[in-house]
Amino acid sequence: MRVLVVEDDPMIGRAVVAGLRHGGYAVDWVRDGGEAALAIANGVYELALLDLGLPRRDGLEILKNVRRGGGKLPILIITARDSVADRIAGLDAGADDYLVKPFNLEELLARVRAVLRRHEGRGCPEMTYGALTVDPVGHRVFFQGAEVDLSAREFAVLEALMKEPGAVVSRERLEDAVYGWGEEVESNSIEVHLHHLRRKLKPQLIRNVRGVGYRIARIV
Repeated sequence: MRVLVVEDDPMIGRAVVAGLRHGGYAVDWVRDGGEAALAIANGVYELALLDLGLPRRDGLEILKNVRRGGGKLPILIITARDSVADRIAGLDAGADDYLVKPFNLEELLARVRAVLRRHEGRGCPEMTYGALTVDPVGHRVFFQGAEVDLSAREFAVLEALMKEPGAVVSRERLEDAVYGWGEEVESNSIEVHLHHLRRKLKPQLIRNVRGVGYRIARIV
């Protein structure tokens, strides 16, 4: 799951990015309103964390423009603006949640999960294909009725494959799902994650389509 962080404070930005990556999200970080507007327009994110007091362009203006254009991207405001009027303005402009700095990273991750649950529109946003079930919000995986413990990046690879079960997903798309901008990606990193997934689940579950990519096989 790919998340955009829009934050101009380097200390807060680094901490939020590190917390989200530890939580299993692929994260990109931009530091001003102009970059934020361009990144959101790319349409590749499933959630944005948006500061309001940004250089070049105010975060509230960005939020309003996204909603005026019909954008459904879930947006969680993270800001030092703590007055009731500011909260009302942010929520009325279309924010899905509003979190005031300073905040605890565990609370931030809980808010992220809650926003994603609401955006899914159902209480249990699970993806099931044969004997495999993936819960993107709870970060849980079940195979043939048993829960399987995966690392954050193993989970991200499996989630990307499960978004189009049975379809072939390229190595590049898997890298995009796992790594954010600026993260070093070793040449065989995806293959290593796939190897671990096959070992923890079942060797035949993930098939290699030579020269194209990988796909999930339906196993009951």
